[in-house]
Amino acid sequence: MSVADIPPAKGVGAPYRVCFVCTGNICRSPMSEMVLRHLAVGAPVEGRLEVSSAGTGPWHEGEPMDPRARRALEDAGYVDLGHRAHQFDVDQFDQLDLLVALDRRHRQTLHSLARDRPVDDRLVLLRSFDRSAGGAVDVPDPYYGDETDFARCLSMVAAGCRGLFDRLTEVLFEPALTGSDHLVEEPPH
Repeated sequence: MSVADIPPAKGVGAPYRVCFVCTGNICRSPMSEMVLRHLAVGAPVEGRLEVSSAGTGPWHEGEPMDPRARRALEDAGYVDLGHRAHQFDVDQFDQLDLLVALDRRHRQTLHSLARDRPVDDRLVLLRSFDRSAGGAVDVPDPYYGDETDFARCLSMVAAGCRGLFDRLTEVLFEPALTGSDHLVEEPPH
């Protein structure tokens, strides 16, 4: 399985903005946000990567992360930095470099919300970055499950985030370290 492509940053030297999107923004997408943030700490991309998450609907607006999701994260060594759920705002389309859907329904909803905005090159599924996922593309919703379902969900999220992080580093940031990337070069005068 080949890993998904990612588009370049919107501006020279601009931070690369990634938003994870799930249904209510209390389980899968905040878990993904925390994992990718954790991976960036101490890496060359730290400070150049802005990571957020949102839900496709308002059902949990303002609520903290589901306690089972937080517990799964904590058990694996990740930290919830005070997450509060919010709904994806269509104005975010113009600000984001990459939208990472947790399943095909989220991708379809984002396509519908985009209307006439071009988002195809910026809208990906998280598991498309997990080489071990085989043909599986969705991260199943653990909301109606138990602790085991949340641990399994986190395992899928972590594998996808590691692949995404590697791809971000490879495509966007490693060339910058050698001075050959378009993100840091000044445009010709």
